Amino acid sequence: MGNWTQIRCACSIQDLDSVAAVMSMIDNGLMIEDANDIDRMDTIYGELLDESMVNADRTVGAVSIYIPEERNPLECAAFIKERLTALGVSHEVTLSGMKEEDWANSWKQYYKPVRIGKRLIVVPSWEDYEAAPDDIVLSMDPGMAFGTGTHETTRLCSGLLEQYMKPGDRVLDIGTGSGILAIAAAKLGAGEVFAYDIDPVAIRVAEENGSINGCTSITFGLSDLLAGVDTAGGGYDFICANIVADIIVRMAGDIVRYLKPGALLAVSGVIDTQAERVMTALTEGGLTPVLTTAENDWNAMLFTRR
Repeated sequence: MGNWTQIRCACSIQDLDSVAAVMSMIDNGLMIEDANDIDRMDTIYGELLDESMVNADRTVGAVSIYIPEERNPLECAAFIKERLTALGVSHEVTLSGMKEEDWANSWKQYYKPVRIGKRLIVVPSWEDYEAAPDDIVLSMDPGMAFGTGTHETTRLCSGLLEQYMKPGDRVLDIGTGSGILAIAAAKLGAGEVFAYDIDPVAIRVAEENGSINGCTSITFGLSDLLAGVDTAGGGYDFICANIVADIIVRMAGDIVRYLKPGALLAVSGVIDTQAERVMTALTEGGLTPVLTTAENDWNAMLFTRR
């Protein structure tokens, strides 16, 4: 039997459903801790319950999943953290006793060069890599931010970026995480790149990664969705948003205003069960679907402003 890593996310009881929904995007084998379940038990054996269970704090709960050794638990944990932060859900994530502040010191055992497009390849900043003539190398140190290229959502979105972004485009990356898509856009020849995230840790990591890659055309900044996004240049030619479906739907009515006529929007992080909802919201928001790509249970969609 292989080794497993427990990812446990503690939260307030009213956010338990949201936490469970995000964690189910990683794995459906959820273990939910809710002391209020005791009150809902229809049993005559209440006297056999452990006293610690009866007296447990009913205002907090937790959700756990178990990640097999062949997967990257730190990438999964960072994905959960980023999605919950974007949703505004207060939480605390631990990995089998590992505190959040220790994550950055544990990345190296899981993180190896990975190809995320025909030419794009993500290489850890501490590894030597002999690039092929056509390779575009992204040197990354993910720290605690989501986006190493191993997750399907990152690969799907970077594939659309590589195929459809044109050199010289003005690009916006919403929910930049480690900065991987913004850096990819810059290295693919974007004229200007603006990258935003709600998480200060993600912005710090993204800025460091931008510096490592010599990408001076990227402007990083804190933003809650589209609030605070730079619009001085008159809109964007290409927008990418590798975030959760709920956030995409929340932005759907406003994002068309940030796109130039004929511009493209690539969204990713959309699980199969949410794909139709995202498609409907963006279409009703004034965008025209171009295509959908998929990997396992994940979808990325490309839209245009006609």
